Amino acid sequence: MAPIISTVSSLRHTRFPLLATLFQGSFPFAFTVTFRPTYQLPFLSRSLSSTSEMSSLSIPVNVPKATEDADQIRKAFEGWGTNEGIIISILAHRSAAQRHQIRHVYAEAYGDDLLKALVKELTHDFEKLVRLWMLDSAERDATLAYESARRWGPGSRALIEIACARSSDELFSARRAYHALYKRSIEEDVAAHAEGDFKKLLVLLLTAYRYEGPEVNMPLANAEAKLLHEKIRNKAYADEEMIRILTTRSKAQLTATFNAYNNEYGHPINKDLKSDTSDEFLSVLRAIIKCITCPEKHFEKTIRLAIGKMGTDEELSLCHCNSGRG
Repeated sequence: MAPIISTVSSLRHTRFPLLATLFQGSFPFAFTVTFRPTYQLPFLSRSLSSTSEMSSLSIPVNVPKATEDADQIRKAFEGWGTNEGIIISILAHRSAAQRHQIRHVYAEAYGDDLLKALVKELTHDFEKLVRLWMLDSAERDATLAYESARRWGPGSRALIEIACARSSDELFSARRAYHALYKRSIEEDVAAHAEGDFKKLLVLLLTAYRYEGPEVNMPLANAEAKLLHEKIRNKAYADEEMIRILTTRSKAQLTATFNAYNNEYGHPINKDLKSDTSDEFLSVLRAIIKCITCPEKHFEKTIRLAIGKMGTDEELSLCHCNSGRG
């Protein structure tokens, strides 16, 4: 698939390296993110190879000691205002393990949690971006899930993305991190804030532990394609059987089922789920299917729409599309 270019004029140039590094390192797919002088973002590429422009975002061959990085970050906090350039020059060029070590060394040297210090020193969307970048992948997913659950609305996609675009082990790790951070489960908060069919669907999605193997049962795929078609034709979108299929089958099995649906009825299942574009439950079902079958397209569209809004919403493009793998 050729790169999709989106022109960005509203992001501050000094923050490009950190934002680009997050996109490059966080997605579970092969994204190439580069920033050219015209401030363009080729978001989607199946190649992992770096371009010459990406050299400024790579980890240095000779990485300074974590103590040196911690000292430099501490100095960035001194004086009138915070030196964001120093923070970016360090954190945007360190791996997750290196960032973790910097945070550990900082706590030992200054008796303070670096994450809390960054939250205190930085502001607005940039603070949120750096805070998420400093967390490990499971903590990042847990944080996004917490924020999404507590202000749940059908238009929110973070919970769906975490439940459907992650592997079973990644989702389980996020649930464990949620326990550690918030002293309760994701499903407790979802059950407290979501309602009706949304609650039923989300709780089952978030507690699933799907089989990850490639095996497919084609007779079952054909049978369940017909069952899904029957439920959709009868507008039984929240039927228990329909939700059971979407929340328990492996991704390979679901892909086979959706392919069987397409072959049998001449169009993708999501087309039939667009019968009422104002129905928010149908929109959620379409997002689930897209995250399961083609998550890179879902994330690319989310980023593109976020950037296309009036004034780039850095939080939206980060939080909704961050896959937490960096």
